[in-house]
Amino acid sequence: MKTPEKVSSISALHQFLGLKKPSNPLISVFNFDDVKLKPETILSAVTTDFYVVTLKKDCAGGKCRYGQQYYDFDEGIMYFIAPHQVLQFEDILLDEVKGFVLVVHPDFFHGYPLASKVKDYGFFSYTANEALYLSEKEEKSIMDIIDNVEQEIEANMDSFTQDLLVYNLDLLLKYCDRFYNRQFLTRKKVNNDLLSKLENLLNNYFRNDELVLNGIPTVHFIAEQLSLSANYLSDMLRVQTGQTTQQHIQNKLIEKAKELLSTTEMSVSEIAYQLGFEHPQSFHRLFKNRTSVSPLEFRASFN
Repeated sequence: MKTPEKVSSISALHQFLGLKKPSNPLISVFNFDDVKLKPETILSAVTTDFYVVTLKKDCAGGKCRYGQQYYDFDEGIMYFIAPHQVLQFEDILLDEVKGFVLVVHPDFFHGYPLASKVKDYGFFSYTANEALYLSEKEEKSIMDIIDNVEQEIEANMDSFTQDLLVYNLDLLLKYCDRFYNRQFLTRKKVNNDLLSKLENLLNNYFRNDELVLNGIPTVHFIAEQLSLSANYLSDMLRVQTGQTTQQHIQNKLIEKAKELLSTTEMSVSEIAYQLGFEHPQSFHRLFKNRTSVSPLEFRASFN
């Protein structure tokens, strides 16, 4: 991959895209219609020091790659890029795209709860990203907030400006989180297929002595096997099942532990090592936290 072009400031982005100087160096909204790239400019790979939220209306082909996977750029409508992530473009003509781009530097949030909360939104860190599809009503809700942000940026600065902008940004992200959850719920067949794949993956891992050889599977390992990011997988599972990937792994561990405790004469320490635990105390603690009884108490209930 070609070394990505680093865009360290919003002002530099405006200059690169042929836009007028931003009214605020830490936050900006612009339309794709306003972009005036030189004809010889080729977009290949870029990384920024700020967050990017894009609503794309039309695009005549081309591909967009974020992390290790391709965005569904031809079909999707909203995309979310975190600082320092590499975004790659293939054959995308920006002059044929409609919509808006919101860019905001992390420094703009300093002193506000959003500074830490923004990191909790999984859609900023998916490496196998799913664009957010919006209904007409949902799109209007988003556009109303963007209009408010744009008006505040362009208005004369006063003591309320930053508070109002951060409030609207917080509201925007909450709506997007809500719409993503709706999207997960409406894609039941795809999600059910993924749940089946997860269950088969865990069953095979626990059945083939992988626990002894490689230890307890990590969330990142499971996500990689399913060609998803860890955050995306956990978000999908949380909406679909109410539990994260880590909890699904622990469920399987407890299920296997109960089987060994009730059908073998292995000691608790031997079972702990069989399940990939380095220390029996860790196994004992997890088992009691999840079942409210110790491993020995559980075994005694069968005698």
